[in-house]
Amino acid sequence: MNNDLSQTESLINNLKIQNKTSDAEVMISPAFTNLWHSTEALNESKIEVIAQNMHFANSGAYTGEVSATMLKSVGVQTVILGHSERRAYFNETDELLAQKVDAALASNMRVIFCFGEELSERTSGNHENVVESQIKNALFHLSSTAFDSIVLAYEPVWAIGTGETASPEQAQDMHKFIRKTLLDKYGSDVADSVSILYGGSVKPSNAKEIFSKPDVDGGLIGGAALNAEDFYAIVNAF
Repeated sequence: MNNDLSQTESLINNLKIQNKTSDAEVMISPAFTNLWHSTEALNESKIEVIAQNMHFANSGAYTGEVSATMLKSVGVQTVILGHSERRAYFNETDELLAQKVDAALASNMRVIFCFGEELSERTSGNHENVVESQIKNALFHLSSTAFDSIVLAYEPVWAIGTGETASPEQAQDMHKFIRKTLLDKYGSDVADSVSILYGGSVKPSNAKEIFSKPDVDGGLIGGAALNAEDFYAIVNAF
């Protein structure tokens, strides 16, 4: 929940200036009120505009919610689901997220599916079980072909704004575990082809080392994405 319309417009203009050298796939996720303007402003750019959330119903008495159809009508084809803040502050469960994933895929949208463990789960050594459960409960009812439209995003919640730091090695270990979890269920074709993003306070100073890890395919960037220069320093770390 950052940036009003004029601030979003300014950030997009700066991003367009920066986006000249990278071949990385770049997406930005403005607030709902700024999606239409953003898709228009980036119509001829390689930068994709995506949504931060959506409801599982296509329409109905769900005041304040936004559907897949509404997102697609303003040019949005990809949605983030299961973000750690949605889980923590809005009580989104694995079961609810499974419904949202189904709704997005039924509307031919791409999903960036987020998951990750809290500090207590990491310190107790239960972090792999938590991540495995979140993935299985929300995604393992899907066919293997569904993963053509899914990007995974691992968020170590304990390392976001807490003063704790996840090392690149810890990121790689978890990403390797996630890929193994997919391998056991769906085989190597799915496990090898699914992109797994890392969302643990990526900054210009640590991006290159994190992205150098073999199972880290990109980043889910938070605060650093509010500054165009910092964001593109991270993009160019690829």
